Amino acid sequence: MPVSPPAATQIRIYGDPVLRRKADAVEQLDGPLDATIGTLLAVLAQARGLGLAAPQIGSSRQLCAVNLPALDERRKKPLVLINPVVEALDGTAVHEEGCLSFPQIYAEVTRPRRIGIRGLDRDGTEIEIEAEDMMARVFLHEVDHLNGVLFIDHLSAIKRQLLRKQLRELSRHSRPGA
Repeated sequence: MPVSPPAATQIRIYGDPVLRRKADAVEQLDGPLDATIGTLLAVLAQARGLGLAAPQIGSSRQLCAVNLPALDERRKKPLVLINPVVEALDGTAVHEEGCLSFPQIYAEVTRPRRIGIRGLDRDGTEIEIEAEDMMARVFLHEVDHLNGVLFIDHLSAIKRQLLRKQLRELSRHSRPGA
């Protein structure tokens, strides 16, 4: 049975400072990390997203989850990746991206088409993954979050300018008391 996130857990929206902070490396696999992983997976499932990074739920830790079943029908459960490092990049592809921290905002983003990525799974086992196309894009998007980089940072100044009004509106609503 899926675990529901704590009632107070919400996805952080553009303008929240945690989204611009480089997340801290995970040093210990412990109970608090397990709780964060549980919340991350529950929020990801509830939002029906392709991926979610810990900063998006307010935890500045090098931790993300990718909804593998939504990307590959052979996969049965989401993948949790701790302290991920992108190791290989190849090719480029342009595709529309959105982000759970940017409701209703989508833009064409150029990213590498194929990547290699390594990190730890939730049990602390080192894993290496080769991904391409949409799966590579999702991993890169989530790793960007862990480095304080947002998908809009990959847009040209002109494209960001076109989104200025929407971004200002999101930012205004992300502040406490707004």
